[in-house]
Amino acid sequence: MPRLIYLVSEDWYFVSHRLPMARAARDAGYDVHVVTRVVDCGPQIEREGFVLHPIPWSRGSLDPMRAIETVRAVRGLYRKLKPDIVHHVALVPSLIGSMAAWGLPIVKLNALAGLGYIFSSGSAKARLLRPLATLVLRTLLSRPDSFVLVQNPDDEAAMTKLGIARDRIATIAGSGVDTDALRPMPEPEGPFTVGFVGRLLEDKGVAVTVRAHERLRKRGLVVRTILAGAPDPANPASIPSRTLDEWRNIVGVELLGHVSDPASVWARAHIAVLPSRREGLPKSLLEAAACGRPLIATDVPGCREVARPGVNAVLIPIDDDLALADAIDTLAQDAELRARLGAASRTLVEREFSSARIGAEIVALYRKLLQ
Repeated sequence: MPRLIYLVSEDWYFVSHRLPMARAARDAGYDVHVVTRVVDCGPQIEREGFVLHPIPWSRGSLDPMRAIETVRAVRGLYRKLKPDIVHHVALVPSLIGSMAAWGLPIVKLNALAGLGYIFSSGSAKARLLRPLATLVLRTLLSRPDSFVLVQNPDDEAAMTKLGIARDRIATIAGSGVDTDALRPMPEPEGPFTVGFVGRLLEDKGVAVTVRAHERLRKRGLVVRTILAGAPDPANPASIPSRTLDEWRNIVGVELLGHVSDPASVWARAHIAVLPSRREGLPKSLLEAAACGRPLIATDVPGCREVARPGVNAVLIPIDDDLALADAIDTLAQDAELRARLGAASRTLVEREFSSARIGAEIVALYRKLLQ
């Protein structure tokens, strides 16, 4: 059995975003190990038949000593387990894992789900770190037996611009959606409801969503906005707690916190919105589409892969709460349009983004790289 290791910073992120891939690899005969910081999801990972290896990890920290500690822990596991292939999940694990695997005879697949805060944010801190991150990425991802996995054509172009050879880049559209578990559902009764699912980050457009809600209420539209997700203190773009307290006092806005069952959100919402600044391939939009919901998203990499204007979605500019409010208003007034876009959403997911299809693609990629 070829041995496969997933290196991911958080156990919940593995369960949320990489479980279908890992299941496909397991079912294809791989000996699957998961190396991550364990908080709540350890038992669930082990029930899947994967071997779990907890490691120290501090997301968001710039302390070099903590980074060195993590690299040492990962390298120790790589030397002990002798994997055939390692799948580094997201930007920081790709950096940590590539350093840990330096000089070891391991095939390295560095999966970049978007390019992260440093490349998507316009903050002074992100701009300051960007040149160094670019240099480090180019150096580590161009090493022998290193390959890059991206989720959309824009990120593929960004990697080639970074200096990664095109034959070392693969594109697979996310991790897939379980189209048997997530099924089309009727629209909810009651006031028109907008659903947002994602981490409560400035870069995800959650503040834009709230501002659009306030615009619509001032127009006299009875609208409800539900925000499903939690802040991420390790991310510099996380929404402060005082801002969340202010949002709770806005009429029609409901903060649900983290929700483990996405279908419970889309059962309450007429449409899904994600006015993000950049994505790899947004899972929340895929899940909403699987449930037959129309989408409103920004015209940015990742979002436009699943939110297709005139087919199943409306696209808007970045950070434009007026455009978002207008798009919501249009869909709120037109049930026939919502029905058409929602049906197209479901068809699109079934045709291109099912977990069965994506699982087959990732297993084929593993086999190709090992050969």
